[in-house]
Amino acid sequence: MRRRTTLRHWLEYVPAWLMVKALGCLPRSWALAIGEWLGLLTYYAWGRLRRVGHRNLALVFPEMSPRERRHLLRRAFRNLGRLLGEFSQFPKLTRETIRTIVTYEGLEHYERALSLGRGVLILTAHFGAWELSAFAHALYGHRMAFLVRPLDNPLLDRLIETYRTLSGNRLIPKRDAARRVLRALREGETIGVLMDLNTQPHEGLFCDFFGRPACTSPLLAHLALRTEAPIVPGFLIWDERTRTHVLHFDPPIPLIRTGDPERDVRLNTERFNKVLESFIRRYPDHWLWVHKRWHTRPPGEPPLYE
Repeated sequence: MRRRTTLRHWLEYVPAWLMVKALGCLPRSWALAIGEWLGLLTYYAWGRLRRVGHRNLALVFPEMSPRERRHLLRRAFRNLGRLLGEFSQFPKLTRETIRTIVTYEGLEHYERALSLGRGVLILTAHFGAWELSAFAHALYGHRMAFLVRPLDNPLLDRLIETYRTLSGNRLIPKRDAARRVLRALREGETIGVLMDLNTQPHEGLFCDFFGRPACTSPLLAHLALRTEAPIVPGFLIWDERTRTHVLHFDPPIPLIRTGDPERDVRLNTERFNKVLESFIRRYPDHWLWVHKRWHTRPPGEPPLYE
């Protein structure tokens, strides 16, 4: 159903459209440099996001000094700006040009999982240039689908959807994800699941994430336990020296099966969180620190954000 647009939607959309189109007209090196500058500008100008980022870093890395956390958060904002620069270049990317921007590490783990014929579930996060990871994978010949929550602004949502699907990928709205994902896996497709966002109590489980309970979607565990589709961690890692990315795949994650379905879902979801943790600890400037990951609290616990 087509959603109604408002004046506010247009006021948000027009500057975003102009920004993406203007950056897209530039060479990639310029687009990335300007994007990084815009990311730093956002760090200084958008106090609310900056405060959320500092709070998250204090929760996760209490051993860091305030100065170290500020330095790390500025790098994380630069990463977000770089993502914008990469995103703007999507219409110009081809199978030939992508090879100069994204290379693989551990592709054999993905290909081996795909050869089983049960589909593949990619465990990933809002990490690095996450929009580019799926886009590049498709240009290399590995088209996939991934779960998305439509943006509140329908104009921005259509713009982003258009860019995301230029390489042949398709989107599955989260509101009817289970049925469509099951069908896609039965047909041997690859599904990307970003499972690092806060969820509501009726949608998630409280699982440990960096030493604190975080309301986490159990969908990935449900799907894997039901279909036996292998779960392959996949993350795009930035190389500052070469100004390129490495799309890294780990071996499939073994599923835990105890005979208790509810316990299996919880234990596997916790295991997936640990995988996310390990990548975030290794590349902390790659993660989306401005998201209120611990916003939903267990009953009786005080809020962690202002």
